[in-house]
Amino acid sequence: MEAIVLAGGFGTRLRHVVPDLPKPMAPVAGRPFLEILLSTLAKKGFTRIVLSLGYMAQTIVTHFGDRYQDMELVYEIEDSPLGTGGAIRAALENCRSDHAYIFNGDTYLDLEVDSLEAMWEQYRQPLIVVREVPDTARYGRVELADGRITAFREKGDVGPGLINAGCYVLPRHLLEGFTRGQAFSLESDFFAASIDSVRFDGFVTRGLFIDIGVPDDYTSAQAMLAGL
Repeated sequence: MEAIVLAGGFGTRLRHVVPDLPKPMAPVAGRPFLEILLSTLAKKGFTRIVLSLGYMAQTIVTHFGDRYQDMELVYEIEDSPLGTGGAIRAALENCRSDHAYIFNGDTYLDLEVDSLEAMWEQYRQPLIVVREVPDTARYGRVELADGRITAFREKGDVGPGLINAGCYVLPRHLLEGFTRGQAFSLESDFFAASIDSVRFDGFVTRGLFIDIGVPDDYTSAQAMLAGL
């Protein structure tokens, strides 16, 4: 299985805590966070990872090289910010399978990969992983009906609900309608804009989920991810 890990952001919210490293390399429980993420992917059966990089890319390339725990590592490095959509569009060209998993390089998700892979094999539709949280205000809300995503709500809706966990399974050729090198948001310029014309199925994960890009959660992650 192949995965794309988005690890090119500037990490603005975390900069005052980790000023001299790209966000995915922030130390968590004594290790660079990206090591924890890649180790988890190796345990779940991934064999090839495309790392989408930008800010301080060479720090990551130098640290990991071309292999990590028997996984092949491939690098897609952007010269200027492409947004989530542009970065994934470019990274998908490095994939060999007919589909790829997408993960955020600043988010830990203990994903039920076997179940998600079975869902892909059954439907072969773009899959968006969603997670129930006590309060969706910080994230924005996702509406799900009969397994299909029906709406994406803006940030601000308070109370429990489903959020986009920032993890997807996408057909390799899905974004070829966008020009390579074009900056765009996967979430707003593709998902939200195409909700009436493209079927997006939702997979509800129950796995441990934490976004280290927020200082409070970065602090919490030190204990939560210890020993992984």
